[in-house]
Amino acid sequence: MDHVIAIDGPAGSGKSTVARAVADQLGWSFLDTGAMYRAITALALRTNVDVHDHDAMAALASGVVIETVPATVIDGIDVSDEIRSAPVNDAVSVVASQPLVRAAMVRRQQEWAKRQPRGTVVEGRDITTVVFPNAVVKVYLTASLEERSRRRVDEDVTSVSRRDQIDSNRPSSPLRQADDALYIDTTGRAIASVVEEIVTCLNQRS
Repeated sequence: MDHVIAIDGPAGSGKSTVARAVADQLGWSFLDTGAMYRAITALALRTNVDVHDHDAMAALASGVVIETVPATVIDGIDVSDEIRSAPVNDAVSVVASQPLVRAAMVRRQQEWAKRQPRGTVVEGRDITTVVFPNAVVKVYLTASLEERSRRRVDEDVTSVSRRDQIDSNRPSSPLRQADDALYIDTTGRAIASVVEEIVTCLNQRS
């Protein structure tokens, strides 16, 4: 797809910050898919839906209205602060590992991209490998564990490492680097430098 830049990577690698900056520079839209999974998780915890109940979570994922910009809102409830809470941090990988939930989210993400008048920058865990495997530019962002933990002020090294393990080893859409993705280690790098590398890659392929 010539109107999608897809960015994957582990927690704290800089995906959201970089993706927003790339979108701003290009005048494109931006989608934080991680916020979508966190919103579903937050709503489940709010409404006492068992996050381990795959059928219940799939029904929730299919039936709600989610917005991620400028705030994360699900069924009219602003959960922008809630999605970074410890309970959501602990449960989101459980929810995101469920095939039926992921299938519902992938459909939403693909449909959303089709509605964008220009291009869009989408970030997450399976964007380059599952959601938009034909994106014009595919990027895999990473950073050292210590650096990623430092950036995630709401999580410690143990929590970030645990999510790395779950996200990389789940049977449905695991986090992995696409063979043709641009690999960028953001440790110690300025955001502007990373953004420029991605935009340059786009220009070379346009």
